[in-house]
Amino acid sequence: MTTSHTLAAERLTLGYGDRSVIDSLDLAVPPGGMTAIVGANACGKSTLLRSLSRLLAPRAGRVVLDGREVHRTPAKELARTLGLLPQSPIAPEGITVLDLVCRGRHPHQGVFSRWKAADDAAVAAALEATRTADLADRAVDELSGGQRQRVWIAMALAQQTDLLLLDEPTTFLDASHQIEVLDLLTDLNRTRGTTIVMVLHDLNLAARYADHLIALAGGRVHASGAPAGVLTEDVVRAVFELESRIIEDPVSGRPLMLPIGRHHVRAERVPPQRRTS
Repeated sequence: MTTSHTLAAERLTLGYGDRSVIDSLDLAVPPGGMTAIVGANACGKSTLLRSLSRLLAPRAGRVVLDGREVHRTPAKELARTLGLLPQSPIAPEGITVLDLVCRGRHPHQGVFSRWKAADDAAVAAALEATRTADLADRAVDELSGGQRQRVWIAMALAQQTDLLLLDEPTTFLDASHQIEVLDLLTDLNRTRGTTIVMVLHDLNLAARYADHLIALAGGRVHASGAPAGVLTEDVVRAVFELESRIIEDPVSGRPLMLPIGRHHVRAERVPPQRRTS
């Protein structure tokens, strides 16, 4: 199943106080795909995601979901279609893992509706998928950073939206759990057709898992498209001010970025000279 929801930004301008962060940005999220937003620190990745999810109103332009401005859509109605995992979310003090994940079902509860078997099933599936079922009775504030991150992802999954926005979902996770979470999101995309939009710092994981990359620089989209067309030496130089080499990832066949620092350039071996008598 592939979702047909369309999410786009049109001439979007965003900022805080006197500071402008995003300037007249246009983008379209491919429906039913996995999109990764990449860029240098403070380039506006999280700000853009906040506006796409209705948390930050634009100074100019608009965000459109299925032809309708998200900032004119009631929050609960929007939450039945679009879910968000923000950066560094804060849980209420003392709340248990189960209670927090259950809150993902809030958009599906009407004023007079009761908790249904479908709600139990959604919560159980989210806990199982994130391997947090054994933490259900624990207080969230007692967990490690990696455990908390997986619990927040479980809450987002329990919401069962057709579009899911995630701001750095691999934060606090070791390499094994990073891959586990990205594999989980890929499963969700492939089995349910959920459109995934995520901010990632790791360019190589972004290129391996995303169908579509958006590289931000200077408050605008510098490059967008398939990983092979976006993760290039020229784009890495322009967006990150970093010299690199791009090779083929031997595992995925996608582009793999090798950064070039000042201390790890392999010197060419000079063959020994022959002695002359």
